[in-house]
Amino acid sequence: MDWSGGRRSDNVEDDRGSGMGRPLLFGGGAISVIGLLFYLLTGQSLTGGPVNAPDPSQVSSPSASGPSSGPAPTVRGSTEDFISVVLASTEDTWPRILSPKGVRYVRPKLVLFSDAVESACGFAESAVGPFYCPPDSKVYLDLSFFHQLQRLGAPGDFAEAYVVAHEVGHHVQNLMGISDAVVTLRRRADRGQSNALSVLTELQADCFAGVWAHHANDGRHLLEAGDVEQGLQAAAAIGDDRLQRRAQGRVAPESFTHGSSQQRVEWLRRGLQQGTLDACDTFGSAGVHLSPAP
Repeated sequence: MDWSGGRRSDNVEDDRGSGMGRPLLFGGGAISVIGLLFYLLTGQSLTGGPVNAPDPSQVSSPSASGPSSGPAPTVRGSTEDFISVVLASTEDTWPRILSPKGVRYVRPKLVLFSDAVESACGFAESAVGPFYCPPDSKVYLDLSFFHQLQRLGAPGDFAEAYVVAHEVGHHVQNLMGISDAVVTLRRRADRGQSNALSVLTELQADCFAGVWAHHANDGRHLLEAGDVEQGLQAAAAIGDDRLQRRAQGRVAPESFTHGSSQQRVEWLRRGLQQGTLDACDTFGSAGVHLSPAP
């Protein structure tokens, strides 16, 4: 990706070294592949961290302390700079897409942490992977997750950008009222139906990541040869079927929460190619009607 000349976001908070972290089961403070697989298969960390889902009622919600009154800590380093540029690009892109829909884009914060973090959705360890918390409108990311992406066969800048853009996609869902509508449906659903709604939510966030890349590339030719392939490879690498087969040697589609490799690739590609919100109606494609939340 051609990102070196891009604007840096002011909305990255570096909470690493804050003292929140504690050693994980597999040591060293890095996410283990086993922990990552366990989370993506079950929706829980190895120590009971929060579910990465748009339903705050399903996670532990301690009293939020509110936003910091001081400036965000300075973020340094090439990977940190890259994340800041990607976040800035989403900030520049999404207002232009959402404004015609009558939705005002409010920039989310992206919190870098190591080992563990306290969010408005509860206490989370790195094993849960990157997540978005609707109550505080923040994306949480331990950069060691990118090492695990590489071990799963998804290296490269655009693979990492896809991870950030996917979580920002959940923020877009929150702003559009999609998250609340899904919460309403899931409260009336059985386990299988709830899993299916989770899959549709995650696939839409994949598509939204593609929409961002489509427009960002039109604006400043962000993508280089091979970048799209990196993103699609990352989407395939973290499909539920591939992770289940790797972790337990078999696939249980009824337990999918994020979508198969084929589905994730399909919806990311659709967003990349079409670049519209309408192209990302995963719910409508499945015959699910989302009513505004009461």
